[in-house]
Amino acid sequence: MKGKKILITGVCGTVGSELIEQLIYSNENSPKEIIAIDNNESALFFIDQKYLDHKNVHCYVSDIRDKDDLIHKMKGVDIVFHVAALKHVLLNEYSPDQTVHTNITGVQNIIKAAHINNVEKVIFTSSDKAVNPTNVMGTSKLMGERLMTAANSFTHSKGPIFSSTRFGNVLGSSGSVVQIFHKQISKGGPLTLTDLNMTRFVMNVKESVQLILDSAKSAKGGEVFITKMPIIRIIDLAKVMIEQLAPVYGFKPSEIEIKEIGVKPGEKLYEELMSDEETGRAIELSKYFSVLPAFRSAYKNINYNYDDIINTNLVNPYVSKNEEPLNKEELLNFLNRSDLLSRMI
Repeated sequence: MKGKKILITGVCGTVGSELIEQLIYSNENSPKEIIAIDNNESALFFIDQKYLDHKNVHCYVSDIRDKDDLIHKMKGVDIVFHVAALKHVLLNEYSPDQTVHTNITGVQNIIKAAHINNVEKVIFTSSDKAVNPTNVMGTSKLMGERLMTAANSFTHSKGPIFSSTRFGNVLGSSGSVVQIFHKQISKGGPLTLTDLNMTRFVMNVKESVQLILDSAKSAKGGEVFITKMPIIRIIDLAKVMIEQLAPVYGFKPSEIEIKEIGVKPGEKLYEELMSDEETGRAIELSKYFSVLPAFRSAYKNINYNYDDIINTNLVNPYVSKNEEPLNKEELLNFLNRSDLLSRMI
């Protein structure tokens, strides 16, 4: 990233705001300029104010649905981090047309603007819900990955490198289960769980941004990077948070009820970060998996010669129900390390 001009979409979101912070305050990265765009004017104002003393940061109200504006904003840009998206499962189910405009057409607009401006690299942030999708949001993210891979396949030798990152739940992000549990505990409960057997891959915000930055450094083109993540049982998360936070809000842990309310439409009991089909074309690295494109580039031969290859013959898909979850002590350590047990209300 050093000396590069970088554009970040969705900079007002949890991941986007952490991304700009890590880029600015890391001596290793130290970009020449950061173009930060978002369609949330009020939130963008506070981002702009936060970095007033950083003359290399420029914030603009923009929308990834506007291809012409993206073409203009991307002039002279070296690296694009595409973080903007509609992400809430139920809201996407209610407004699928809006999901298409942002999560699919928006990705294609990013690709076209990058081609026109001959950007060096474009990194797209995807979701575990893109694997065997059961809802609109997951389907749109899968299509976003496919568009990125296809864009790379038809890029000539000097064109942009397009790659994707895919990760599970970012605990502590806007609307995450940690925020919901905090609010429910602060009111004395009950904590609502959709299913007591539900498991999830988890990471904190800093880890998610590190994946994005590492992907930009390692990307060869067309692949999907998947980080190796711890697994938790949601019931264990609820119990640990009750034990730790009930006294903070003036309650006894025994007073907070856990209530099972049933699985929401389109919601899975477990998470998949890599499907059976993808396993056959995946490479295991020290911290990540790299799922190589099923259809290779039409114009250039890409050598996926990563420095830290561990295994090129994977057998098992990466699914949360098949992995050992953190025990309650390990989960508590994770929450403390990620600063997720501080008072949020």
